[in-house]
Amino acid sequence: MASILRSIVAGPRLRNPEAGLDLCYVTDNIIVTSGPSSTYPQRAYRNPTDALVKFLDEKHGEKWAIWEFRAEGTGYPDSEVYGRIKHYPWPDHHPPPFALMPNIMASMRNWLKDPDTKEDGAVVVVHCKAGKGRSGTVACSYLISEEQWSKDDALARFTARRMRAGFGAGVSIPSQLRWIDYVERWSKTGKVYVERPIEILELHVWGLRDGVKVAIEGFVDEGRTIKSFHVFKKHERLVVDGTAQNNSIFADLAGLNNTSGTTKARSKTVATSKFDTKKSSTLIDATQAPSPASPIDPSGHETGGGAVIFRPSTRIILPTSDICIDFERRNKATYGWTMVTAVAHVWFNAYFEGLGPEHHAKPSPNGIFEIEWDAMDGIKGSSRKGTRALDRLAVVWKALDEEKQALPQIITEPAMGEPVPETEAADWRKGDVESPGGGKDLGLRVESPGPKSTNMSRASSIKSSKSGLGHVTNEDDDADSVAGVKSHGPDGESHIPHHGAEVAGA
Repeated sequence: MASILRSIVAGPRLRNPEAGLDLCYVTDNIIVTSGPSSTYPQRAYRNPTDALVKFLDEKHGEKWAIWEFRAEGTGYPDSEVYGRIKHYPWPDHHPPPFALMPNIMASMRNWLKDPDTKEDGAVVVVHCKAGKGRSGTVACSYLISEEQWSKDDALARFTARRMRAGFGAGVSIPSQLRWIDYVERWSKTGKVYVERPIEILELHVWGLRDGVKVAIEGFVDEGRTIKSFHVFKKHERLVVDGTAQNNSIFADLAGLNNTSGTTKARSKTVATSKFDTKKSSTLIDATQAPSPASPIDPSGHETGGGAVIFRPSTRIILPTSDICIDFERRNKATYGWTMVTAVAHVWFNAYFEGLGPEHHAKPSPNGIFEIEWDAMDGIKGSSRKGTRALDRLAVVWKALDEEKQALPQIITEPAMGEPVPETEAADWRKGDVESPGGGKDLGLRVESPGPKSTNMSRASSIKSSKSGLGHVTNEDDDADSVAGVKSHGPDGESHIPHHGAEVAGA
């Protein structure tokens, strides 16, 4: 019965026939596996922890150790893997707090390249839930920073070893790919990272549709939790010119006349010590006459939305340089329900967008991060976002160290043999608690009656300041897109089960 359940859950993923488990060898010494479980019913359709340990013992003796990244909990106690485990958890479908990366890379390097173990076939075993997004981000980052692979080669290897042909890339979430690009830049410039508190000054949004909630989020609790620091209210927005996007000059500023067809994020740094949004040709001109946010054509269809500047009434200060802008579009239904029609967000890091690596660890004190709707992260790690909520976003930010209000923290990669800090693990039992309604998704949702704790914010939709929407700040949903994941052996061979073979669980 268990094997049937694993086959159903695994879908198109292939089992490693030797282990009978969902795992693959990215290289001879880097194993990626989906998260194992020690309790029922999860172990009936996932990798059983004892089966994974048995395989690793038989194949690699005592020369294996686990690195896990599950903020939702591992699903097994450390004792079941001999305590041979490193914890660096962060939420699913998101990039890691960049401050974790030097320690993750150093701890893996110390295990693999220790003179006492590296000649004896030491291996690292990395896992999140599905062994795809978070695990792929770390595996590729290690190959780039410690083995001098190119970013493209690392991503291609992970996809080739983990995914069946035709099922997409191994690492596919845009913000995680942006982080891998950051790692490549970090590794080429001395592996120095400077953590600074960041203030969000303004958001400039082109083509904003009605009913869109806009929030500023960031990491807390060493990265285990995503906190909502601010949800914009109606009085904090300035609608500039709802028809201006039809003007060619405005369209050029907004990036709407993009003939190349690309949808990559762009960042503009500002070298001045005091930032003046009025001097930037990238941003919306606040002196334009206001008009309705979403023009309606004679047929009653929405024609594209307006240009809006969001200016917070109180200062928005994030404790780290990792910044998330979150969008959710809702239409009010009836009987206490709302219809969610769009969900998207984007992460960026102000140290890298401020060209810190290229300026010898002296990033710009302020800047503008730009991105188009199509380049944002979708729902639960997918490209699906629902209906369009906006066309383009520009985030105006500045670092607080220029005001001498906060000292920047210089973070370097620990040298070989030095102690490497580790993050506190999440409660392992939570990894086996499935949340059927967890995570943001499209469709009908019960309208929140209001904030129930400090982790919830009450917000207005863009259409009405009286429509209270609850926002849960800690997104612990860990459902992942695992379709097409496959297994490989140490030599890179594809493991294709013969007719009637069972397929391992997610």
